[in-house]
Amino acid sequence: MNTPMLTVDGPVGAGKGAISQRVARHLGWHLLDSGALYRLLALDAARAGGSMDDEATLASRAHELDVVFQGAEDGDSVRVLLGGNDVSLEIREEECGNNASCVAALPAVRHALLDRQRAFLRPPGLVADGRDMGTVVFPDATAKIFLTASAEERAQRRHKQLMQKGIGVSLRDLLRDIEARDSRDKERAASPLVPAEDAVIIDTTGVEIDAVVNRVLEVVGARGVLVEEGSIPVVD
Repeated sequence: MNTPMLTVDGPVGAGKGAISQRVARHLGWHLLDSGALYRLLALDAARAGGSMDDEATLASRAHELDVVFQGAEDGDSVRVLLGGNDVSLEIREEECGNNASCVAALPAVRHALLDRQRAFLRPPGLVADGRDMGTVVFPDATAKIFLTASAEERAQRRHKQLMQKGIGVSLRDLLRDIEARDSRDKERAASPLVPAEDAVIIDTTGVEIDAVVNRVLEVVGARGVLVEEGSIPVVD
């Protein structure tokens, strides 16, 4: 593999998105939020009135998704377009996340999205955020990270994010949903959530984001990648 890449896997709420965005920006690499693809598919299916367990139909829709990721002007987020429309906030709603967790458990869907995910790898490099980036999608990645955190802290982080967006939700309900999604991710037959054998595991419980970013950059640097200040390219 000539193009360097970093995979960042882990359960919901472990900080994969924020960490991956900051690392990609620092390195000047492209970014793949693989979880967004499953959320987009779930949103697309829901809009069409489809079922989240209709494996054949969902796999077919996965091949046809009109998806674009763009670097946002604020520099701290990525805009997600579905059919030309910005759905960045909509795909982050809890219902969409829960639907995506169900959709992601379907083998035909995961297979349908595999090539689309691998197509994101191009110079100068790629940071791929997901559940099976280091184990299935990019097993030959230059460096692999597996982020984790306690379920309680992950629920508190998500609760804070939603409250800041003006979305009221019970912390108890969030914890229950996170624990249920953890079980689905770990127990599914297709690409279960497990660290790659050569992944560096980082527990982010009680750790500031800057400290985690620095640790990830240390791992990347130890793999022979020159780590210097850059700017995140538009991801498309």
